[in-house]
Amino acid sequence: MHVLFVEPSFPSYQQELARGLAEAGARVTGIGEVPIESLPHNVKSVLYGYEQVGSVVDEGALLAAVKKVQAREWVDRLEATIEAHVMPAAKVREACGIPGTSVKTAYLCRDKPTMKEALRAAGVACAASAGVDSAQQARAFASEVGLPVILKPRSAAGSAGAYRAATPAQLEAAIEASGLHQGQSTAIEEFIEGHEGFHDTITVGGKIVHEFISHYYPPVLEAMRERNLSPQVVTTNRVNAESYDELKAMGRKVIESLGIHTSATHMEWFFGPKGLKFSEIGCRPTGQSCWDLYCEANDFDLYREWGMAIVHGRGESSPSRQFATGIVALRPDRDGRIAGYQGIDQVQRAFGKWVTQAHFPPPGTPTRPIDSGYRANAWVKLHHPDYDRLLEMLNTTGKTVKVFAQP
Repeated sequence: MHVLFVEPSFPSYQQELARGLAEAGARVTGIGEVPIESLPHNVKSVLYGYEQVGSVVDEGALLAAVKKVQAREWVDRLEATIEAHVMPAAKVREACGIPGTSVKTAYLCRDKPTMKEALRAAGVACAASAGVDSAQQARAFASEVGLPVILKPRSAAGSAGAYRAATPAQLEAAIEASGLHQGQSTAIEEFIEGHEGFHDTITVGGKIVHEFISHYYPPVLEAMRERNLSPQVVTTNRVNAESYDELKAMGRKVIESLGIHTSATHMEWFFGPKGLKFSEIGCRPTGQSCWDLYCEANDFDLYREWGMAIVHGRGESSPSRQFATGIVALRPDRDGRIAGYQGIDQVQRAFGKWVTQAHFPPPGTPTRPIDSGYRANAWVKLHHPDYDRLLEMLNTTGKTVKVFAQP
């Protein structure tokens, strides 16, 4: 099978996906923005061919590159696994007659208001939401649904560009910050109180062949705004517990309703006083290298499994569910440059057996904004056979390790 893979080197986990395709037996032609000479060796070593374009989100440039390859030889698949690349790739697929995620499905997975309209029509419980094009429409929605509400770009991924408004003054500030006051079309939705997590899958022909369930502590919007928190992402090894049956059934309903066939998916959800509510879906793998957590927790190679799904229409291995695995983000006490750390040795003595990886940028390293993600600065990954014990270790690590910065 000949697979075209969009942007095989950046972000770094794209390199693992390219490897997964090659190890599954595909001839992989990359389409990317950097010269082939600039690709890392591990990427060049798995590529069958490569086409450079000015921008992979430029539909015209991507189309020209794909047609150039098609003029030379047959192309079986065109795969894109970054949120911003999904729609251009879908349009080029349809223009070139290549199987894969359709434009309709890509649009439903990108445009939040339309996504939720389709899912509500299919009986999936979602927060009240709408697409608004003016401040007046946003105020009317907030008046009908009640505050707080969330405003975010219609095609945003996760919490990117999201604003929570709990008061009329905050709503006006969010209207301005989002660009809605200048006519920027925006998604607005009811704020759902409760616990937040995600349900990730690999599907083949619309059927789930692998699935994983993870939790955010605390919810993402809070985690990306509060410096004094040490937020965590934790994947459970209790996926087969009865308590997750409703969530898994919802995920299957979403995949069916949106017409997803062979793809990775990333589905966000909330559970609280109003019950289980679906948040949003990406027709792609999750970010933040969460697939690495799944690999470590389950003693298998999910990147290769994705490649097997694309190339052969099946999985190859089963997850062991041996460990629950999580990452705790450790924030500098201020913006500036890393000055030093406290508590690392204490955590190592207590939990060293269960630490799988850690990252502590050396003194002098510029800090990154806290909303850059869970791996923006220092972090520690741990695993344990017992989910509750893992949470205790992650909490202790977050409270014990201090990251100091200086202006």
